[in-house]
Amino acid sequence: MNYTNENISVVMLGASGAVGTQVVKRFLKSKQPKNLILLGRRSIDTIQADFVQQHEINIFDPNSYAPFVKNTSVAICTLGVGEPSKMSKEEFLKIDKQAVLDFAQICKKNGVRHFELLSSVGISATSSNFFLRSKGELVAELEKLQFARLSIFQPSMILTPTNRYGISQAIVLKVWPKLNLFLHGNWLKYRGIAVEKLGVAIAENIFSNGSGLEILQYEDFNRISERG
Repeated sequence: MNYTNENISVVMLGASGAVGTQVVKRFLKSKQPKNLILLGRRSIDTIQADFVQQHEINIFDPNSYAPFVKNTSVAICTLGVGEPSKMSKEEFLKIDKQAVLDFAQICKKNGVRHFELLSSVGISATSSNFFLRSKGELVAELEKLQFARLSIFQPSMILTPTNRYGISQAIVLKVWPKLNLFLHGNWLKYRGIAVEKLGVAIAENIFSNGSGLEILQYEDFNRISERG
């Protein structure tokens, strides 16, 4: 599956988050794709481009956004909880799992062929860790939808230029880049990735060939972003 600017329309959920912002920024810079539809709880005032449409929706009500998914070929979902430890497991599942699955089901129903999801390294439907297991179960459900192409991005620590969540993130942002020097071989996938580079990789991946399930990790992010 290979798309170009002339024949691609993208619908995106989660554009206001740290990673989603970088995905959109890349599209705005490249002036691709042909159409970009952003779905969110509120519009982003700083985005001004002819090929971008924004719709304020209820992420928990698929009927509120189903009409906007029609005639799109690619869906990108960067929706997620920034600090899952700060909310109940029920709330986490409602956002990180059910809302994403609802979005994917609407996309599949409306003919979307390529679905991209921002997930996490280490996910598994059999993991003893609740958060990793939940994300693994989500991917298993997405596989059942049988998209022509399903791209799962699995970063470890996402390195942002600013601290968004307090002292714990401040420590991580300071220490993790130094740990990268010691992560090699099978541990390479745990290297921290700059949020801008991850956003570029998610954006540029839709213009490459691919089919079926693809798991993308640290080395892939670098390869795709450099190619773009």
